Amino acid sequence: MSTSPALQDIPKKYDPSKAEDKWYKFWNDSGFFHSEPDERESYTIVIPPPNVTGVLHMGHMLNNTIQDVLVRRARMQGYNACWVPGTDHASIATEAKVVNKLREEGITKADLTREEFLEHAWDWTHEHGGIILEQLKKLGASCDWERTRFTLEDDLYESVIDCFIELYERGYIYRGKRMINWDPEAQTALSDEEVIHREKQSKLYHVKYDIAGEDANVVIATTRPETILADTAVCVNPDDERYQDLIGKQAIIPMVERKVPIIADEYVDPEYGTGCLKITPAHDENDYQIGQKHELEIIDMLNRDGTLNEDARFYVGQDRFEARKSILKDLEQQERIVKVEEMSNKIGYSERTDTVIEPRLSLQWFCSMDKMAKPALENVMNDNVQFHPAKFKNSYRHWMENIRDWCISRQLWWGQRIPAWYFGEGAEEYVIAKTEDEALEKAREKSGRDLTKEDIHQDVDVLDTWFSSWLWPITVFDGIRNPDNEEINYYYPTNDLVTAPEIMFFWVARMIMSGYEFRGEKPFSNVYYTGIVRDSQRRKMSKSLGNSPDPLDLIDQYGADGVRVGMLFTSPAGNDLLFEENLCEQGRNFANKIWNAFRFLAMNMEESQDYSTKLKIDEDNLVDRWMLAKVHSTIKGIEEDFRKFRINEALKKIYSLIWDDFCDWYIELIKSDEQGANIPKERLERGLSIFEVLLKLLHPFMPFLTEEIWQLMRERKQDEAIIVAQWPAANEELIKDEDIALFASIQSMISSIRNIRAEFNVPQRADIALLIKAKNEDLVDSFQQNEWIFRKLQDIGSFEVAVDLEQPEASASAVVEGSEIFVPLEGLIDLEKERERIEKEINRLEGFLKSVNGKLNNEQFVENAPEDVVQRERDKKEDTETNLDKLRGILGELS
Repeated sequence: MSTSPALQDIPKKYDPSKAEDKWYKFWNDSGFFHSEPDERESYTIVIPPPNVTGVLHMGHMLNNTIQDVLVRRARMQGYNACWVPGTDHASIATEAKVVNKLREEGITKADLTREEFLEHAWDWTHEHGGIILEQLKKLGASCDWERTRFTLEDDLYESVIDCFIELYERGYIYRGKRMINWDPEAQTALSDEEVIHREKQSKLYHVKYDIAGEDANVVIATTRPETILADTAVCVNPDDERYQDLIGKQAIIPMVERKVPIIADEYVDPEYGTGCLKITPAHDENDYQIGQKHELEIIDMLNRDGTLNEDARFYVGQDRFEARKSILKDLEQQERIVKVEEMSNKIGYSERTDTVIEPRLSLQWFCSMDKMAKPALENVMNDNVQFHPAKFKNSYRHWMENIRDWCISRQLWWGQRIPAWYFGEGAEEYVIAKTEDEALEKAREKSGRDLTKEDIHQDVDVLDTWFSSWLWPITVFDGIRNPDNEEINYYYPTNDLVTAPEIMFFWVARMIMSGYEFRGEKPFSNVYYTGIVRDSQRRKMSKSLGNSPDPLDLIDQYGADGVRVGMLFTSPAGNDLLFEENLCEQGRNFANKIWNAFRFLAMNMEESQDYSTKLKIDEDNLVDRWMLAKVHSTIKGIEEDFRKFRINEALKKIYSLIWDDFCDWYIELIKSDEQGANIPKERLERGLSIFEVLLKLLHPFMPFLTEEIWQLMRERKQDEAIIVAQWPAANEELIKDEDIALFASIQSMISSIRNIRAEFNVPQRADIALLIKAKNEDLVDSFQQNEWIFRKLQDIGSFEVAVDLEQPEASASAVVEGSEIFVPLEGLIDLEKERERIEKEINRLEGFLKSVNGKLNNEQFVENAPEDVVQRERDKKEDTETNLDKLRGILGELS
């Protein structure tokens, strides 16, 4: 076999480390990632901006691989593909990291002015903020890096402030004192969506409260005994006969000896606990509602950090959970603990700090959501915005139909500062303004006084991080400040959003609301919900559990393409991915399989020949017709998969087409008929042309490998790189189902012949006689015309096909789609010795089966042995019976 000198240096194995940095730099430097508005139709994706504090984890790997697949395919389809990257300023997480860093340096936040603290925060951001985006490049993410955005950069900051002012003027934003979720560690308010509820084992304490003026008591039940100190009522159900005579009397709160009214409200469940509740309006959402209804006193006993304040009167300065231990000890000494029950209870945790949240009455800024929710709900339910999978529409509808006002203020310094300016005594009066000068002018007009800048001050709080990211698809194209600019009109609405279902309410729903509120249209057409990456025990992968591999280590070991394939193999939309590292190994093996196929084809190329990759099909050759039909039927299938966002199914189809059909069958059948000779030129040209189509289909999934092979196959111009090659289109005329079916029958027959050789110990290189009993005359002609395929792949002496053949004596047989094949064994093997071997094996298995049945027929064993032990015996029985049936069939054919 002669070899092209230019291809002699192709290494035997594909080395990702030598290809990945090279081709990523080539793509980026060549401008393939960058987009500017032009005459083409746009295809736009905005990245779910990772926290600026973050580093790449397995969830990012999955999410961004899917985005890259979509955008690379769109680019090849001729769209002006634009994938906007960026990061989120992550108010709570970033401020916490900066505070911790300062603490290590002996500095507290309280030691600094706001401006000084923000200098430290920006320094930290500049040092650490770009890490995750650089890591995404290792994965192959083809983002338009020239468009990288950050939610706190000046124009995005200004857009958020403009949005706040506009919503305030429309009457959506208001300031009020309400019960909110409080994070004592971050010392800030949280929205409902930032609270994670976990089922925990708790204790329900039954505590005696005395009745004022009587020698009697009533027993309440509580999971939070420390809040007894702030009780302002006891409440029962008005229909509960047990407590009818108590309604209107007073109870005495233990420890603080405060007299409070005993009230009646239908909210109380008589079946819960004792049917008698303590009411603490400042520290429970439901208690607050009851307190408002019954005009109860409100006693706030907690400081911002979760310690008890002076209003608690006892345990002042203790953490809330330490105070719980203290009050329980004192109540025990006073013999007021009647009973303690174990119970399961849902407890809210901060999504950011993992601290138990505290319901807290607080003056905050809120955004009314009712009106904005209506078009956002309608356009998801009517599929104007499509969810993939559609099952998430139900959760979305439930949340939107029960939506609550959004607490948008945060007690932090890192973020967009609320544009409210206070003036007057107690700062109860305020104006909303973009600048200090504008605020002063408005304050003068509102107050009627000649105020100076010293008389006004801006709100110290910042806006919830999600209040900037809900505008992300708009602000990255400057669509708030300049609502009619060229870019927002060209790129918006975007096409697809890839995200995790756990931020459906944090982010997706709010983006849809803001899209209709500020642009009058949807922000995207499709939302693809990825699953959560879990380990084999179904635990979510996390560094804290120690069950998550480092993504960059995986890339170093298996190559970016191998990891991408491994992630996608078992990640259907919306379903969790049970990740195992062998999936990445499978991806690497696939890369090596493709490399070996390329290398084999390349080693057959002649330097002096001009290989055209224009397809020239041999109409008389079933193998060519079959291969082309498989390619184009696969293209048709994956187009449907992409339309339905079945990305993993599309990959599996391509995997099977390349590994099974092209490598294992087609290449074998186009080899030269002469041992050691090159593939004939015309066959090689057809093989190379098909291989190029396969590389194009594979490129979005395995970009580095495909570009490396594409560039090695022949000399290419810069604009002929595979990243911008034309995406293959399905040719319906080439999809001939009859050719696919016929070749599938021949494949099954050849596989059956291989099985016969293995089962009857027929030497692999021994010539066999092959008889085919075709189920009809048409197949007789077809099998005869393609006798060469059988001979190419099997050592065959005589070959006979007819519809009326009878099975010869001492022959092996198989049925394939209504036709039968017979392989006479006389002369191929020692029949007597083979019969003896099989009979011996049958006797051995029958003895083994008898012992297994003995155990399973023993009732004592079945009832007392562990279930897994019994199941193993049942599995042994089933496997043994299957093997016996098979051996008896073989023995019958030898007789």
